[in-house]
Amino acid sequence: MDDLIPFFAVASIFIGLPWIVLHYVTKWKTAATITTDDEVLLEELYQLAKRLDERMDTVERLVASDNPDFKPARIHADREVDNVQLHELEKMLAEKKGTRA
Repeated sequence: MDDLIPFFAVASIFIGLPWIVLHYVTKWKTAATITTDDEVLLEELYQLAKRLDERMDTVERLVASDNPDFKPARIHADREVDNVQLHELEKMLAEKKGTRA
C-alpha cells in the first residue's frame, strides 16, 4: 500500500491536473463562441433597428412638414456619412451568408 501512494501522487500531478485544466479551458472556449441561434437573433435585431430607423426618419419628415421650427435631435436622414457603418455591416452580413450586396 505504501508503494502506491507515490504512484497516485505522480499520476494526479501529471495526468489529473492537466486533464482538469484542459477540460475547463475547452469549456471556456466553446462558451465564448456565438452560436447560430445568436447570429440569427443578432440579424433579426439588426433588421428591426433598420426598420425603426426608417420609421423615425418618416416621423421626423412628417413633423418637420407640419412644424417648420422643428429641429430633429438625431442625425440627418439618409446622409452617406451617417450610413457608412450600416453599409459596412451589411457587407459583412452578405459575406457571412456567401452573397454579395
